[in-house]
Amino acid sequence: MKISAFHKQRGDNVRFIKGLNKEVKAQMWDRIYITTLFSFYWNETINTIRYYEYSIQDPQNLFIGGPMATLMSDEIEKETGYRPVKGLLNEKRKLRLPNDYKVDSLVPDYSILEQIEYKYPASNAYFAHATRGCIRKCPFCAVPKIEPFYTDYIPLKKQIIMINEKYGEKKDLLLLDNNVLASSQFDKIIDEIKEAGFYRGAKLNNRNRYVDFNQGIDLRLLTKEKMRLLAELSIKPLRIAFDHIKLEKEYVKRVEWASEFGINNLSNYILYNFHDTPEDFYRRLEINIELNERLGTKIFSFPMKYIPIDNRDRKHKGKYWNLRYLRGIQCILQATHGVVSPQREFFHAAFGRNVEAFKKLLLMPDNYIIFRENHKNNGTADWAKIYDSLSNEQQKEFHDIVFENQFNNGLLSKYSKINILLAHYKVPKQQVSLKELS
Repeated sequence: MKISAFHKQRGDNVRFIKGLNKEVKAQMWDRIYITTLFSFYWNETINTIRYYEYSIQDPQNLFIGGPMATLMSDEIEKETGYRPVKGLLNEKRKLRLPNDYKVDSLVPDYSILEQIEYKYPASNAYFAHATRGCIRKCPFCAVPKIEPFYTDYIPLKKQIIMINEKYGEKKDLLLLDNNVLASSQFDKIIDEIKEAGFYRGAKLNNRNRYVDFNQGIDLRLLTKEKMRLLAELSIKPLRIAFDHIKLEKEYVKRVEWASEFGINNLSNYILYNFHDTPEDFYRRLEINIELNERLGTKIFSFPMKYIPIDNRDRKHKGKYWNLRYLRGIQCILQATHGVVSPQREFFHAAFGRNVEAFKKLLLMPDNYIIFRENHKNNGTADWAKIYDSLSNEQQKEFHDIVFENQFNNGLLSKYSKINILLAHYKVPKQQVSLKELS
């Protein structure tokens, strides 16, 4: 959106495409910009570059940027022959045009969102930054490499005024800061947000207005006073990460503060497959259920699978995890649309009544997890009955097989019970509704 704004200032025509487009490919373009996101979209990204590379007049004017391009520039150049643009567009000559260092500070061009059929959920929101970068160096995060320098304060009022002038007033405010709490100007930032019309209870045309710190806030920097200031905003939801069970006391205390100041809608990022165990993961989800019941909050958990920032696929397996457990969680989240309900009833239905039931659930065939209601009286019951009858030795052998999530490699056991169990994993997939656990 900012690149589009930059070119339109020059009088250029801009076309925005999401994915592959035959009509656009058939034309010859002066410049093509291809953005990248996560490294595990490697194949899709390389295919996109190759799809459009003959639609450019001069190969030097095909630009590849974004997170993956910054993190894996050498690999992309080796694969495609194109040298990506790394980092933010705040330095001269990255785009080889006069004033290209100003791109990152421009007002985004909202009009290009109307050129595609896909509708972004936050299209009626101001996209803005009050800070850039982060003071942390978390090993699972790409921000230190993409935005290596922390900018303490970026005037917010000016950004909103300029968006209003060009595209009209927006209902909500989406702040893309990676660590706003690290700013020494935090009080000033809060005041600017309120002055922009996003104080608690704010409305626009009789509709509630919301401010969303979309990347989440750093609970380690969240004091009670800062929570009080956040509560002065029309914040919904308050996003906090709960990355490790060792942060339990700090996390619980922050949620208690939120409740005390009237912030009851929270969104909780739950990192798993990093240094945690399956037991840790379940317990963090369970803590949210307990907090909801005790405080009256609504904490929606969003499990986020850790994948190294330069992995070309999603197949990474953490030290304490196995492929079957990871696949099982994926099946649960497919049924719940990626969200963990704040209510105990639905949590137990999706993840099991306790950690042992949870781990047993993860072992089940995909269909038995996703379409649980359809299989509960036949396949699931039969599977569970045989599994529960396994001896310790048989259970260990069964685990050794299913933990690798490979069922078509001809492995057969000397135990008939195990062979019968393995047959359950070859049931054809069914095409039924996924709403039963939502």
